[in-house]
Formats: sequence, C-alpha cells, structure tokens
Amino acid sequence: MRVIEAETLSETVKKLFIKANRELPADVRDRIRVCRDRETWPAARETLDRIIENFEIAEKNRIPICQDTGMACVFLELGAGAVVNGDIGEAVNEGVRRACREGYLRASVVADPLRRGNTGDNSPAVLYVDPVPGEGLGVTVAPKGFGSENMSQIRMLSPSDGVEGLKAFVVSTLERAGPNPCPPVVVGVGIGGTFDRAALLAKKALLRPLGKAHADPFYAELEAELLEKINALGIGPQGFGGRTTALSLAIEVMPTHIAALPCAVNINCHVSRHAREEL
Repeated sequence: MRVIEAETLSETVKKLFIKANRELPADVRDRIRVCRDRETWPAARETLDRIIENFEIAEKNRIPICQDTGMACVFLELGAGAVVNGDIGEAVNEGVRRACREGYLRASVVADPLRRGNTGDNSPAVLYVDPVPGEGLGVTVAPKGFGSENMSQIRMLSPSDGVEGLKAFVVSTLERAGPNPCPPVVVGVGIGGTFDRAALLAKKALLRPLGKAHADPFYAELEAELLEKINALGIGPQGFGGRTTALSLAIEVMPTHIAALPCAVNINCHVSRHAREEL
C-alpha cells in the first residue's frame, strides 16, 4: 500500500490551480491560432488576435488569463493500492485556499447559494474521486468560469427523440447562449446515465485534448457534425460574427435506462483551463 501525504496533495492542487489560471494548455493555444488563420471575417480575426495576445501576456507576466479565475473543480483518480494520509476533502480545499492567496486569484465562491456571503478563498472545491487500478493518484484541476457555466443546459430527452432530437438540443443550446459564454467556446456533451451523471460526463468531456475524436466512429462522426453545425451559426468570436463559434466539441457516453435519453451540454469559454499531475 502506497501512502500519499495530505500535504503533498494540498501543494499539488495549489500549484495546478495557479498554473491553470496562468497558462492555457498547448492544444487550446494551438487550436485558437489555427482558427485565427482560417477566419475570413476581419472582426473575427481581430478578436482572435486579441485573445492570443491576452493569453501570451498572461503566461509571460505570470498573471491570470481572465478576471474570472473560476470555481475549483477537482478530479482525483485514486489507485486501489494508494491511500491519502489525511482528509482528502480538506487537503484539496487547503490547496484551493493557498492557490487563491498565493496566485492572486479572484475569490468568486459564495458560502450559500441564496444568502450569498463570499468565502474569501475560492473554497470549497467541487470534488470528484474515482477509483482506478494501481498505486498512484491522478490530480486534474479545472477552474470553471461561470459566464460559460451559466449557459450550460441539461435535458431529459425521450428515447423517441433519437439522434436528431439530441442534435437539435445541442445546437439550440449554443444558439441561445450566443455571445454570453465568450466564444469561441469548447463544448462538452454528456449522453446517458442519470440526470446527474450526464452533467458530469459533459464536464469531463471538456478535459479531452482539443481535436481528439471519440474512439467510437459513430460518436466521432457525431462530434464532427455538431461542431460544424455550431460554427455555421455565425456567432463567431465574442459574438462579432465569423466561422469560429466553437473550437472543439467532445462527447462522453455511458449506458442508461430503457426509458431515458439524458443529455447535458457543458460549455467552456475559450479560456479552457485545466492542468494535471500524477502523484
């Protein structure tokens, strides 16, 4: 049995959140540049130029890419042969608190959804722990901005709605969102499971490297079709028009009930932040 100290987890979470808020993953940066070169609409090209300038300045000057440094989402993959010596939840939250303080991240979390009251340190995190084989601990952090989160949707479709009904729901979600989630966006689609699991699948889909297709050719084709339909909406970067409304779209699926077809759409803005480390 391998023992991982809670302090090690806290420091890892802190480091990853600071990094994620300052540095876009290489696949996201590269995709934005490719889309900029493909754009023909001048306003869209200019907007993408400013987006590129912004993330380059953030990385160079070691400052957050966006003023909304997000709500802390943390995904842990805990090996069956590993144990954390301490309270996992508290260790993660301590890392979030340190990141907020040491990384100068905006405190964006309220203690109660109705009575509000800022927690002052971005805690608590939204934490998911999945058991996996081995003796390691995979730590993935995803600061989630709420301009895009607020535009996300879930619908309990009927099986009779089928593929066409699902397509219509996904595209209409992006059409209604318009410029609000700060496009170009990254789209995660979760299909199957239960009401709550579909939403989690959609959020996990946002962690897939941009442009990496689903392993199942059926879903890979569906991803490509939906991305094309969304970009055909013409919303464009920051809503100024153009062919780049979405940078990428990923689908994650799981089995579901015979009477159900749950589908969730989780949207990320172009600041599609995440970072990972294996302990």
